[in-house]
Amino acid sequence: MKLILFNKPFDVMCQFSAHPTRPTLADYLSIPGIYPAGRLDADSEGLILLTDDGKLQHTISHPDHKQPKTYLVQVEGKPDAAALERLRQPMDLGDFITQPSVVKHIQEPQWLWPRNPPIRHREEIPTSWLCMILSEGKNRQVRRMTAAAGLPTLRLVRSSIGNFSLETHPLLPGEWQEVSM
Repeated sequence: MKLILFNKPFDVMCQFSAHPTRPTLADYLSIPGIYPAGRLDADSEGLILLTDDGKLQHTISHPDHKQPKTYLVQVEGKPDAAALERLRQPMDLGDFITQPSVVKHIQEPQWLWPRNPPIRHREEIPTSWLCMILSEGKNRQVRRMTAAAGLPTLRLVRSSIGNFSLETHPLLPGEWQEVSM
């Protein structure tokens, strides 16, 4: 059984099949028979777990198993106590209601790599960093949550899934490492 930790770069599609305009996982990983356990949008970056074991893939990615996922989120603006509390509570996003989450205002992590290309910079609008821990991961959920709280997402990095973390397994964008279970 193989378990691969991969730091997905910005603008890479989380699939092995070819894409007409963007790079895919196949441009970085040539290990036969592995599949991603979950996804990240092309405009998000960070940790992806890949495996050749279907049962493990299901355990990692299925919401019934509630693997906590940690996201480092650079947002536009400065969060106040009300915005942070709104993000922590179940939030109605129209097509679903989120589970409660852990949300903290943090300093930019020192170990984080610069994004390529850089985020937009506006002198008159400050940015802040949040650490968000979710037990689910629906399509564009973090971006939708921060937008609903008045803090649009500028950069989104998944830093950990369960016990696996880019902080303890430092990988630069595009790098991967096989780990044992």
